Order: sequence, then C-alpha cells, then structure tokens
Amino acid sequence: MNFSAITTILFDLDGTLLPLDHDAFMHGYFDLFGKHCASLGYDVEKAIAGMFAGMKAMIFEGEGSSTNKERFDRAFSSESGIDSESFNARFVPFYSEEFHQLESAATRSERAIEVVEYLTDKGYELVLATAPLFPWQATHARIRWAGLEPSLFKTITTYEHCRYTKPHLSYYENVLEEIGRKAEECLMVGNDVAEDMVALQLGMSTYLVTDCLINRRGASIEGLRSGSFHDFQLFCKEHL
Repeated sequence: MNFSAITTILFDLDGTLLPLDHDAFMHGYFDLFGKHCASLGYDVEKAIAGMFAGMKAMIFEGEGSSTNKERFDRAFSSESGIDSESFNARFVPFYSEEFHQLESAATRSERAIEVVEYLTDKGYELVLATAPLFPWQATHARIRWAGLEPSLFKTITTYEHCRYTKPHLSYYENVLEEIGRKAEECLMVGNDVAEDMVALQLGMSTYLVTDCLINRRGASIEGLRSGSFHDFQLFCKEHL
C-alpha cells in the first residue's frame, strides 16, 4: 500500500504511547478521587455517583451542541447535588498533586519516544487523539509520564473542547475539521479495536498496537494492520 498521502499521525495515549494497566489506573483514580473529595468536605458517595453520571453523559449523550465538559458538569451536579463550578475550581490541585501517584500504573516506552521523534523529524503532523474524558491537566500529565511534551502535538483532545468521544465517528470528524485534514491524509494508531479502528469507516489508515490490546467484544482483527509497538516502529521506518 502507498502511504505517500499520509501527512498526519493520530496517536491514542493510554495503552499506545503510554503502556498502561488500565484496571489499576482506573481503580486508583476512583480511590484518589474519593479521598480528595473527602478532604474537601464533600459527601464521597454523592461525588462518586456524580462522576459516574458525568462519565456516562460524555460517552453516551454526545449531540454536538455542548462540550463533553459541559455535559459532564450538568450530569455531575444533577446526580450529586454539588455545584460543578465550585467543585471544579476546588479540585484543580488534585491534578498537579495526587493524580501523579497513578503514574505507577504506567510504563514509559522508549520505543514510543523514538517513534514520535522520528515522525517529527520526518515532518509529519502529530495529533494526540485520546478519549476526551479528562481535563487538560490530566491529559498533559499522562503525556509527560510517557516522556513526551504536549507541544509535540498540533492538537490534544480533552473534554474542554471536544463534543464527542470515541468510538463516535463524529469525534474523528471533528478532529479532522479542527486540523484541516482529509481522512485519507491520516493514520490512526491505537490499541482499542472498537474505539480506534473505527476510524477506518471514515477512510483513515489505521494501525492496531497489540501490546496493551483492548478488544472488549472479541472482534476479529484479521485484516487489520496490527502488531507490537516494535512492529509499528519498523512499519514507520519502512513506509513513512
């Protein structure tokens, strides 16, 4: 296949550029979230119920007229009875302090760093196409856990400006609109069969990284371009 039309590489973060024990990360996040809520004097059960409602609203209620953050805030306040504006303001220090304890669930990949450097040197445009379910502070932190800098990416999808999340095709359509690229100019690299490989439906090229493979529905990956991150590194050197 000729990849000469590719100008832009979209990278997933968790499990792709940043090898991650997803279950350990999420369990740790909920635990730290609850402890921080308690330290601020909030009812922990109500705050966690609000967080789950907010996550559900972001994932299942994308409608294009509001950002993920706006939907999260409405659902959080409605479910918990806690004012989301004051809660968010008081919660900001969490992402520069306790949140970094979760780095223990991640492993820095030197191959990922090398690939990003290689593609940057070759003049490719890079996009950090992670599921936009977190504030920008949490996403930038995880980028740095991977040994990378946010400035390497033309855009980074976070819940403040995205109106959909994966696997909605509209998530990818909005990214393409934001960066001014056509689908056939892009390569989506990710580890989640459902959330990342769906970009194929828009005409993007894809590469499924299998080191931290997520395939919740047990879908066949036969016919997908796939392999370890080491395989992807070799793919880049051969085709990009």
